[in-house]
Amino acid sequence: MQAMLFGFSLGFSLILAIGAQNAFVLKQGLRDEHVLLVCLICALSDALLILIGVSGFHVLVASFPALVDIARIGGATFLFIYG
Repeated sequence: MQAMLFGFSLGFSLILAIGAQNAFVLKQGLRDEHVLLVCLICALSDALLILIGVSGFHVLVASFPALVDIARIGGATFLFIYG
């Protein structure tokens, strides 16, 4: 029960924050352009990313130690480019 509550509150806090994806969805909604398609794509991509994270992606990374370095360098590069 505690894990479910933690997961729910974490998910809610991520949805509540206005990030780039939520701003894009709001913009498309206000313009009334492809609202259903945009919402569907965003919801499915979020669900896929959550599923990958929850289903044990760490096992793959633990099995191949080089992936940790690749992920670290990729993440640092992403953060450097986008500020």
